[in-house]
Amino acid sequence: METNVGGLRAVELYYRGIREIETGDTVYLQSRARLNTPDLGTMMPESYRPVAELSSHCLTLFELELRQALEAGVKFRERDLVFRWISVYMPLRALKEKGMQTRIVDMLDEYQVDTSRICFELSPQLLTEGTSRMADTIDQMRNRGFHFLLPSFGGANCPLVQLANYPVDFLILSPELVSYVMRTERSKSAVHAIVKFANSLDADVIAEGVSNADQAEAFFQTECLYAAGELGGKYMAARYIRRKGES
Repeated sequence: METNVGGLRAVELYYRGIREIETGDTVYLQSRARLNTPDLGTMMPESYRPVAELSSHCLTLFELELRQALEAGVKFRERDLVFRWISVYMPLRALKEKGMQTRIVDMLDEYQVDTSRICFELSPQLLTEGTSRMADTIDQMRNRGFHFLLPSFGGANCPLVQLANYPVDFLILSPELVSYVMRTERSKSAVHAIVKFANSLDADVIAEGVSNADQAEAFFQTECLYAAGELGGKYMAARYIRRKGES
């Protein structure tokens, strides 16, 4: 795979902050990749990933994204940016790829990045298509210090009970829950139950799609501690991410 297309990186990561609701501080950085192609222009993950994940091409993309995130992490450190981890999307295929853990650890050693500074974002399909081998790999990598995140949790089609099989560290709630948490006390109680369920399995919950302080407060009342969305900031290239007050 070409690593550059028309002067741009073939894979380019953008980052957004995830805020701690109580303090308002940005504590995590979630990445999102864009694929620059010579024929189709810039493609978003929802367009290219379903095709890429039918073959080993998704593993090539994964390693390119991880390397770029590690490079960004080094630059953020030089700018004295404080964050707990950067997320990188990991295809489910990587969880069963022989030698992948070793390649990942070697890459982190190359950039002198601690494993606790990386959080792997997995597809929500883990809950319907995952295997015991994948669960074992997640467990092994968590024992090495890595974190795992599962997005779109708690929506209408999410099989909640399957979460018990996969020891992820963080869950991003389905954005449809924003309307629920603001609707009635009964609907807020339903969101609270989902958050408590996730917490009972040792997963921290991040509210998705939060655009104002009222929504953030409503989620905080459900014991959800973190928020992502318009309130926390949009995805942006690494070169634009600075500490507050810096230009």
